[in-house]
Amino acid sequence: MFIRPLDKYCYTFPNPRFASDEGLLAYGGDLSMIRLLTAYKKGIFPWYNDGDPILWWSPNPRMVMFLEDFKVSISLNKTIKKNIFEVKFDTNFKEVMINCAKVKRNYTDHTWIQDEIIDAYYELHLNGYAHSFESYYNGELVGGGYGIVIGDIFCGESMFSLKTDASKVAFYYLVEKLKQNSFSMIDCQIPSDHLKSLGAKTISRNNFLNILKKSLTNSKVFI
Repeated sequence: MFIRPLDKYCYTFPNPRFASDEGLLAYGGDLSMIRLLTAYKKGIFPWYNDGDPILWWSPNPRMVMFLEDFKVSISLNKTIKKNIFEVKFDTNFKEVMINCAKVKRNYTDHTWIQDEIIDAYYELHLNGYAHSFESYYNGELVGGGYGIVIGDIFCGESMFSLKTDASKVAFYYLVEKLKQNSFSMIDCQIPSDHLKSLGAKTISRNNFLNILKKSLTNSKVFI
């Protein structure tokens, strides 16, 4: 498929249903709030390395987690019951992103969470679209992650952990919060064994886009 360049002043995207399975759909444009929200509402997200143009993706298959499928292992359940971590939401969004940017990934030596990404998602956070979930140990931030709310879906972006189970405990309380507020699922985007172990699974891009379209008529509030 032809990878379309995006005009800085036009916010339309190609139809993601016609993207290759790899999912690269377009490049260029910017990370303005209106473009990011337009992209997420169409099942598209930015993902690129420092020095590259902004790349826009909608992969097939798509990894998602339906909230009722979340798995709590015996060891994680024990950690939760010990109340080792204090979990908070939206109290330290930018610091969560900075810590996520420091995580070394197996597939690259670079981070895709660059300063311009942090600034763009922080603007989404200030406007009520992006949220963080955070684990604290003795008052210090030691784990968590962030994502964007679209309809009744939480689009998870990244997580980090500086202490064993810190991010998993924060994720557990995120799932509980989403259940309480009648969300339907978490969009995990790219398949991974770690997310699969927590209950995530892959579905076809068409299936995901159909679910997403319905979710836009059933918006929920992250409170």
